[in-house]
Amino acid sequence: MNTPRQAARQRRHRRRLLLGATSTLIAAGVLVYLVMTLLPDRNADPEPAAATPVASTQVRATAADKTATPSAKASPTGSPTPSSTPTTTRSARPSPGDTPRPQQKPATTSQAGRLQPATTHQGVATAYEAGDGNGACLFGPSPDLMIAAMNTTDYDTSKACGAYVHVRAANGKSITVRITNECPLPCAPGQIDLSQQAFAKLADLKVGRIPITWSLVSPSTSDTISMRYKTGSSPHWCALQAIGHRNPVAGLEIRTSGGWRQLPRTSYNYFISADGSGCGGAIRLTDIYGERLTINGITVRPDVVQPTPVQFARH
Repeated sequence: MNTPRQAARQRRHRRRLLLGATSTLIAAGVLVYLVMTLLPDRNADPEPAAATPVASTQVRATAADKTATPSAKASPTGSPTPSSTPTTTRSARPSPGDTPRPQQKPATTSQAGRLQPATTHQGVATAYEAGDGNGACLFGPSPDLMIAAMNTTDYDTSKACGAYVHVRAANGKSITVRITNECPLPCAPGQIDLSQQAFAKLADLKVGRIPITWSLVSPSTSDTISMRYKTGSSPHWCALQAIGHRNPVAGLEIRTSGGWRQLPRTSYNYFISADGSGCGGAIRLTDIYGERLTINGITVRPDVVQPTPVQFARH
């Protein structure tokens, strides 16, 4: 039988054995963990290759972009309408220096529209009440009522505005009229809707409709061209038109910091600079014969007719 002293020694011995076994297990566990950590992972994905740069279609906004005043856009009536609040991104566009500007060429057939020199058109003439002489071309009232409305096809988005056409009836009578208006459907291609005053020079108004031929002419005139900025124009948005030109206008350009800029034409006969660039600067007009006239000193004065000293040559 063990004495109390022997029993105590046996208990201390068992505790030492238990602690030693526990320490051994912990050490073994730590060693296994370290080995697994240091060994390469066979299932790991390979290191990705360096990324290839991709061109972006957006430009980062600068501080000026974020505080910029909203630009103005043309409404269907030609008056400026504020655009929506600017966003912090915008579509990337090349600057004027990115690509060379093409050399200006004389007016082409597409610029001049359907009214071509030395071309005879066939159609019919009808009559309408011209009122004060104003019309879709927005030239304004005029005491000269030897005017006409061109059918929509030959009106060609106002390219016929201001053109002088010589109209000849089958009975041999003829008259020269200026296009100031558009004749929508059912006016057919070739048809001209004359003012009642002009129609009466060819036939009795009771006839109502007569066959005609007509062609573009370049008349004699002592008048010079005038320019007008549309109501609502400013240095931030503007629309302008030429008035009193002898030959149809094929194009209108304004000078900007990047050079001459061709402006788009509206159906109501104004040329639009939607972002305001060039408004109040030099203007260059080109007629359908390719002649160019440069005009300076036309300031942005909305709805004011400003005369110039120039006129297209007669052909």
